[in-house]
Amino acid sequence: MHAPLGKSAGLGLALGSAFAFGGSGVAAKPLIEAGLDPLHVVWLRVAGSALIMLPVAWRHRDLVLRRPALLVGFGLLAVAGVQACYFAAISRIPVGVALLVEYLAPALVLGWVRFVQRRPVTRAAAVGVVLAVGGLACVVEVWAGLTFDAFGLMLALAAACCQVGYFVLADQGSDGDDPADPLGVIAYGLLIGTAVLTAVARPWGMDWSLLGGRADLGDTQVPAVLLLGWVVLIATVVAYVSGVISVRKLSPQVAGVVACLEAVIATVLAWVLLGEHLSAPQIIGGALVLVGAFIAQSQAPKAPSRPVAGGGPEGVPARSAGAGAELSVPHGAP
Repeated sequence: MHAPLGKSAGLGLALGSAFAFGGSGVAAKPLIEAGLDPLHVVWLRVAGSALIMLPVAWRHRDLVLRRPALLVGFGLLAVAGVQACYFAAISRIPVGVALLVEYLAPALVLGWVRFVQRRPVTRAAAVGVVLAVGGLACVVEVWAGLTFDAFGLMLALAAACCQVGYFVLADQGSDGDDPADPLGVIAYGLLIGTAVLTAVARPWGMDWSLLGGRADLGDTQVPAVLLLGWVVLIATVVAYVSGVISVRKLSPQVAGVVACLEAVIATVLAWVLLGEHLSAPQIIGGALVLVGAFIAQSQAPKAPSRPVAGGGPEGVPARSAGAGAELSVPHGAP
């Protein structure tokens, strides 16, 4: 009884996380069009969230000594890496191409589990990934306006690898012998991500007066600070918290496939709020992503009898709560 309930709760949290993350672009785009640099929006998002999570970081300050590698890895990969690489990529290649490459992460997670950890993956999960990635190709209409910039594609692939780090590290922190509270990991990840992004975005050059004005959300003018509040509170704090907990209740690969719904949700919200209409191929692609996510979450990978790879940062294998399988992430990975 408890396992199905836990899996259902994990799926609900994963869907909530995808919705929260998916809403970030709809709220951030008006801020960028109002004159804010994209990297400044990213910095405001992460720094504001880190400020909110400061009390949580203080409460879990023991993590700094107990799990330093996990915290640094989460901050560099799951927070700063994904966002910085993605925004750098879209400055060189179309957004649709960058998004599709980034959301190859679920397939990369399966590759990590199968070939690095040498654990079996279910055929359903593999089929789900194929359907989801194919659906994403339709959602972003990847065939329209392709320009192949080698460095831009490398940056998008780097964002995908960082997103793999998000799922793997979120699961790794749940090991039974030395568990790391997910809220503490997120809090310190945001603090570390803020430090990294401060050096990259240089917020001291930002036009702060723009936050006191209004931005166009479709045909409606909305206070810029209200949009920023949505990006910080919902699209970051709520998104990361629900996302990390869902990984622990499901598994990295299943949660990764469900996260593909972010692109569908973002497209639907852009249609409703920004007037960016969906084409027929995009609607079909959205349906494929939904089917792929459903198939992938219908089965969990089989648990091995013992860990099959090296230990985590402290040499302790991590346990995936939802799948009941041990995840042994080598030191320094990914």
